[in-house]
Amino acid sequence: MKTLEYCFTAPGSDIQHDMLTTMLADMGFDSFMDEEHCLKAYCSDESRDDDAVVSLLSDPAFFGIQLLKVEEMPDKDWNELWEASYQPVVVNERCRVRAPFHEPDPSFEFDLVIEPKMSFGTANHETTAQIIQLMLETDFREKAVLDMGSGTAVLAILAKKLGAARTVAIDNDEWAYRNAFTNCELNGVADIEIVLGDALAIDGQFDVVLANINRNILLRDMHCYVEAMKPQAHIFFSGFYTEDLASIQAEAEHLGLRYRRHLSRNNWVAAEFIR
Repeated sequence: MKTLEYCFTAPGSDIQHDMLTTMLADMGFDSFMDEEHCLKAYCSDESRDDDAVVSLLSDPAFFGIQLLKVEEMPDKDWNELWEASYQPVVVNERCRVRAPFHEPDPSFEFDLVIEPKMSFGTANHETTAQIIQLMLETDFREKAVLDMGSGTAVLAILAKKLGAARTVAIDNDEWAYRNAFTNCELNGVADIEIVLGDALAIDGQFDVVLANINRNILLRDMHCYVEAMKPQAHIFFSGFYTEDLASIQAEAEHLGLRYRRHLSRNNWVAAEFIR
């Protein structure tokens, strides 16, 4: 399978940048890299849909952004790409998320090793970092945890490190599914249940649910998450913008959840609710 590099003119604002990368991610793009005058986005040749990209750019929200070129990259260049740009992320001075080529640092309580490949979830994005922040302030000891849209499985791995009992990581992307096994091994966590599937694959009842996906999927599948929550269970949502919080909260409360708190950074939100 080949990797394709799409080069776009640089978005005119951070909000426009985040909107574009989120929409491209929904279309199958796996990674992004900012350069001085352009935004580069990467997807597999199997996910290629140039008509959909052109249609997306016709939206007035993306006025001024043009697709400059599309180039095929050898698979071997993928690791070189993310190794060159990936930096460790530190959350609350307690948790560091790093790549295998970074040196370990025992000064951190949690020093997680994540090899992202083509999976989402390195903590470089605000959504992952903010859920990690909320997790560090939550008691996971002996809790049953469900990580929906698990990507690299970084959240499931942290849950185990925080003392979780049964932990299930579900993602419908085969790259993410395979990558999760690699990252569990890198972190010495062997007992996470890794499942290839969507909300229909949920099996059991949980004390904590982690759902870092996107607004549309959260609204569509939220009832499935709630059905899998024990009384007084906590659920953490992320992957949506500040202006989407009202609709997420409305659906959550309709399903019997109670809003507790949320974090916001660069217009991205992570929110916590309780059943």
